[in-house]
Amino acid sequence: MSDFEEVADRIWVARYDWFDVNVSVIGGADGLVVVDTFASDVGARAVLADLRRLSTAPLVAAVNTHVHFDHTFGNGVFAAEGAELVAHEDAAAALPAHAASIRAQAAAESDEDPRYAELVATEEVVPGRTFSSALTLDLGDRQVELVHPGRGHTGGDVIVRVPDADAVLTGDLVEQSPARDAAPGFGDDCFPMDWPATLDLALTLIGPDTVVVPGHGAPVDRDFVSEQRAALGVVAETIRDLAGRGVPLDQALDAADWPYPREALVSAVRRGYEHLPQVRRQLPLI
Repeated sequence: MSDFEEVADRIWVARYDWFDVNVSVIGGADGLVVVDTFASDVGARAVLADLRRLSTAPLVAAVNTHVHFDHTFGNGVFAAEGAELVAHEDAAAALPAHAASIRAQAAAESDEDPRYAELVATEEVVPGRTFSSALTLDLGDRQVELVHPGRGHTGGDVIVRVPDADAVLTGDLVEQSPARDAAPGFGDDCFPMDWPATLDLALTLIGPDTVVVPGHGAPVDRDFVSEQRAALGVVAETIRDLAGRGVPLDQALDAADWPYPREALVSAVRRGYEHLPQVRRQLPLI
């Protein structure tokens, strides 16, 4: 059980210990929009029970900020309650393969966490409403804006903006951790070379007083997002420099100073090298 706390006008966030993931709710005259649906059918039913202590209003929509299971595996529970499932088109397309991979991994590692059985038992439900760039949900007395600012944490990241409340929900494009050097999630499907520019666009929607809800962790402000963007920029430019100088991938992590622990950057460096044009060595002209 977790309590939903109001962080801005009719915007509530509940933070769940499993994966330290946030589930948010936006209220309007016509009902509720849920942002992310948690990590399993069982977990989502617990979220729904927590939500119903807050409000009995109808569920208008459930938005997935990206494809990852801890944000999407509760889709079926919320769809059964009447919520229209919404996601970026790339996230929806990637969900079946991602879900199959997660279930297989959870089955293989079932001894590590008893709750992994919940992952194995959850069948993904793919959002039926998708978009490529932007979409607005109408809650009667307020608009909820969904924006794909570019690739970063995944290829189908979405930020959710509620203009009248001056609030932005970023999904895992921004993550907050008590450890100041903790890296955001550089997974096997990240785009480290695109991520800084994506946050540049996101920052155009974030003002000095905007409440920013990350995908994991406590709400933050514009300064926090700017600092994370700067660190992501260092990661991207370091990868670009190393690849441009011909440093082999298997030596890259140890060949530079990084703003985050090296062990958190294995996928970032590999993916960055994959996404950069191949460097062709040529003899100097004489």
